[in-house]
Amino acid sequence: MKKLFSTSLLLAILISAVGCQNHKKKLPRIAIAGLAIESSTFSPAVSHEDAFRARYGDSVFSYYPFFAADSGIVDRAVWLPTLRGHAMPGGIVSREAYESLVSKTLDSLKAKLPLDALFFDVHGAMSVQGLDDPEGDFLVRIRELVGTDVLISTSMDLHGSVSPRLAQNTDLITCYRLAPHEDAIESKKRAVTNLLDRLENGKGKPAYKAWIPVPILLPGEKTSTRIEPGKSLYAQIPEVIEKDKVIDASIWMSYPWADEPRNHGVVVAYGDDKEAVGKAAEKLAAHFWNVRKEFDFVAPTVYLDEALEKALASDKKPFIISDMGDNPTAGGAGDVTWTLQEILKRPELKSPRAKSLIYASIPGEEFVKKAKEIGVGGKIDATAGAAVDNRFAPPVRITGTITAIHEGHPNAKTEVVVRNGNTSVIVTERRMAYHYEKDFTKLGLNPRETDILVVKIGYLVPELYDMRADWLMALTPGGVDQDLLRLDYKRINRPIYPLDPDMADPDLNATFIPLSDEIKR
Repeated sequence: MKKLFSTSLLLAILISAVGCQNHKKKLPRIAIAGLAIESSTFSPAVSHEDAFRARYGDSVFSYYPFFAADSGIVDRAVWLPTLRGHAMPGGIVSREAYESLVSKTLDSLKAKLPLDALFFDVHGAMSVQGLDDPEGDFLVRIRELVGTDVLISTSMDLHGSVSPRLAQNTDLITCYRLAPHEDAIESKKRAVTNLLDRLENGKGKPAYKAWIPVPILLPGEKTSTRIEPGKSLYAQIPEVIEKDKVIDASIWMSYPWADEPRNHGVVVAYGDDKEAVGKAAEKLAAHFWNVRKEFDFVAPTVYLDEALEKALASDKKPFIISDMGDNPTAGGAGDVTWTLQEILKRPELKSPRAKSLIYASIPGEEFVKKAKEIGVGGKIDATAGAAVDNRFAPPVRITGTITAIHEGHPNAKTEVVVRNGNTSVIVTERRMAYHYEKDFTKLGLNPRETDILVVKIGYLVPELYDMRADWLMALTPGGVDQDLLRLDYKRINRPIYPLDPDMADPDLNATFIPLSDEIKR
């Protein structure tokens, strides 16, 4: 009897083990890949492969906190990360860099075949030398490798662009619903969970995808979801989603500093009910078009002279000025010196009783090298900036006392602070965007107690936004000039608002995009 019980127990254990193995075999094999950058074609800068700081294999998981062991996601599939690169916005991507990164991704994907699905994580505003719609091209090349049976879910920034080719070759697509992008991780997680749900319920590709081009092209600084009309426009998205009938819907504002035919607003909805999908897309597209004239800058916007006059007259601190035209987080070269030149000319900032001002920042590799030789406490007289974009002003002469040298930043490399009177200028070895209080305090600077803080940025990221006592956005020159009428567009589809303010109402009926059963090249 005892022997029989032992045999029965052993058999049960073996059956359980086989069952577990079979369960593991049934888990879908899902790859992860993507490249992300906003790249301005109006900047002379060029982005190379090292800008993407690509991660390979398991290091890709570090991008996504929802892959934590207790997330409830990681154990729903066999995850196969390949290559994920994310570059600071910049100039057009060199063709060599693009081909190299795409080839490495495809080689990694090939080694992981067969696949059930792919999480394709891109920004959507990449420009590449000699190539239109690179995200669409990238996805076509993936499809040619993995086949049309593989379910693909794409996550994007709302400032990306969705071509018909990209829409057809993906199966599920979504983008952020907030600007600033406080929901970036939430949106990527939505792309992954929608993918898992369609795999697990066996329904696979949604039956219908509606795509509507909306001829609007506006800068992000006019389309923030913190204020109207963007706030209410994006708040409508959850209202049109209805389980499998309409799985998801998204609104892309696109990217105004790339001169490509695909650059314009787009609405996409998808699901299993054709009528519901079409109505959802059309409702959002009509709302977008109807409020087009209500979009305005998220903060008062003036030219630099007026911004400085108001900051100098204010008793609020910090009074933040956004140096928008060369914003590196939108694609500017980051080394336009025009604004800093104008600041350093101001006599009001040279007196012993002048207001305190921090300028963040200007890159200058040779300046930094010289500062390191001199050391903290020493005097420096050297030039920085305009090595990439010198169209508006030459290198700027910066003189003063070196108050800090900080080495080892992943973006800036080495940071130097030079103080002249009450003005402190941050000079970096590589271009750098200053978004966080710790970026300043680690350099011995106190932005909260500074009268005027000038940063190369557009709308303020949350930490700076919460810090501000007052704020103006300055219309300054650069590769991401906010005054779109000053840009020399040649290739975007016209008419488009606001370049053609009196254009007729467009056709905003839904176009149903074919499924990815055939590769659209």
